[in-house]
Amino acid sequence: MWQRSVCVGLVALALGYLCLLGPELPHSALRHLSASLLGGLRSARSLEGRMVAAWQAAIVRPARGWARVAVGVNACVDVVLSGVKLLEVLGLEPGDGKNHVVLNSRQDLKEAFTHFMEKGAAAERFFSDAESFHHIARTASEYPGAQLYVGGNAALIGQKLATNPDLKILLCGPVGPKLHELLDDNVVVPPESMQERDEFHLILEYQAGEEWGQVRAPNANRFIFSHDLSNGALNMLEVFVSSLDEFQPDLVVLSGLHMMEGRSKEMRQRRLMEAVASISDIPTDIPIHLELASMTDQDFMSNIMHQQVFPLVNSIGLNEQELLFLTQSASGPHASLASWSGVPDVGVVSDILFWILKEHGKTADRASDLTRIHFHTLAYHILVTVDGHWGNQVAAVAAGARAAGTQACATETIDTSKVFLKAPLEFVTSQIEAPSKISLNPDEPVVHWHREGISFHFTPVLVCKDPVRTVGLGDAISAEGLLYSEVYPQ
Repeated sequence: MWQRSVCVGLVALALGYLCLLGPELPHSALRHLSASLLGGLRSARSLEGRMVAAWQAAIVRPARGWARVAVGVNACVDVVLSGVKLLEVLGLEPGDGKNHVVLNSRQDLKEAFTHFMEKGAAAERFFSDAESFHHIARTASEYPGAQLYVGGNAALIGQKLATNPDLKILLCGPVGPKLHELLDDNVVVPPESMQERDEFHLILEYQAGEEWGQVRAPNANRFIFSHDLSNGALNMLEVFVSSLDEFQPDLVVLSGLHMMEGRSKEMRQRRLMEAVASISDIPTDIPIHLELASMTDQDFMSNIMHQQVFPLVNSIGLNEQELLFLTQSASGPHASLASWSGVPDVGVVSDILFWILKEHGKTADRASDLTRIHFHTLAYHILVTVDGHWGNQVAAVAAGARAAGTQACATETIDTSKVFLKAPLEFVTSQIEAPSKISLNPDEPVVHWHREGISFHFTPVLVCKDPVRTVGLGDAISAEGLLYSEVYPQ
């Protein structure tokens, strides 16, 4: 804000100086000079406008795009409403926050919601008591102003991709009658994927600055919980993989592994091994993107990352909470960091992303297919790729950032009056190795750097001032990034 005040002052001084010392100048010349100065001021003010224009120029379709995308396996109906309002209707009073890995009661729900609202962080939890959950779900869905949407990472990604008329989308997941009604006509659901009853997830939203008792949310976000048995058991995974032969996709998008956290350790481990066997059956010439989500069990995350799932997929999408949890689970770089403070440090983030691809990605002597990570946080995105495997990533990361700005504000295009720049204008590319220092140019907002055969593409996000809906934002970002990505034949 102070920069704008300085600019205004300088323009006023310049015009005053011209009028005082140059009375002999023609009026038309003074008018021309003042218009030029004011035009420069307007340009200096509109960082957001310059970034949007640069993104638009950078977002070009890949030479070889996708035609058919298969998406699975978690799907549900999201009931979206104010978290504070629902807790009040349930008769719960404000109090202290406390993290709970699994919610066993309304008290646990209140404490967990309060805990994450105070941090302004997204979270997802399993509610173990079926009867209590169904009562809460009924209360939520009947609350005035509650909205019902397509839910589940896979279904949300499929729904976002389906807005492109050139794409054919296959969705496998537990699809009930309400969800089927909500899906885009461009989404094909195999008959084996249909079920009589929908799975409901409750999305408790809060706004930046919203208060409940002594808690004040630092930014807008949401708390998700469910008693979801179909998705929790990955019931549709085998149906999904068996559907691929007939559908013949160019790309497979997989999500829902996090839904197993509500199950016993033994059941979860057995089902994960079965999932690995099923994923292994997908032809190796079809790239696989894995979308991660909020998790709390470090052993489970470690299993997914190591010998289990990571080596089988080509691409991963995740946010700042998932990235930090991942490095904590595997004792990676910056694992001692308990939580992020404000906007995640770019150097710390890039160190962890580099480590994932160096330790678990594709190399000449490692049997892994992992070559791409799409990291998204509120203020910026980073696409990281092993050189020689992916193209058009400047367009992909810019398209992801554009999707964040439009979906959060519910606008067709980015309205620069409704967004603001939150990303740092200067940052270092590592906190471990000798870093490069980067200064952001709004006219070239996609920044590119290399590190030992790995490419980084960074761009800021224009953050919505008054977000209309935060749920599904990460899925929309990943979907848009994939839409503009091109995989090179190997």
